Amino acid sequence: MPTSKTTHIRWNDHPAERLNDKLERRYLTGEHITLARFHLSKGCLVPRHEHESEQFTYVLEGRLRFKLGADGGEVVEVAGGEVLLLPSHLPHSAEALEDSIVCDAFGPIREDWLKKTDDYLRR
Repeated sequence: MPTSKTTHIRWNDHPAERLNDKLERRYLTGEHITLARFHLSKGCLVPRHEHESEQFTYVLEGRLRFKLGADGGEVVEVAGGEVLLLPSHLPHSAEALEDSIVCDAFGPIREDWLKKTDDYLRR
């Protein structure tokens, strides 16, 4: 009899959430980490925001342009196979330069997503 408290999830069995006409996500939340998989259509803009969570962005396919800092003055492009680490409370925005699939990991968990107060994504 198994004694672990593991959970096995298939992404495609987990419901997708359509946030706007160019952005869809699926996400899972554990005790300390939120893991998300995003589908961004070319031209999708994630408006500037910040959060308590440290964020790893792993671009599986496509290409994103991030604007970092309060004024968006630092620009970084991240392509398929690349990872960007965003520290806690760093203002950032992202634009999909191509149709893209992205996995993001956040710690601590994204309480705003659980409470559905992530209005910046729903525009």
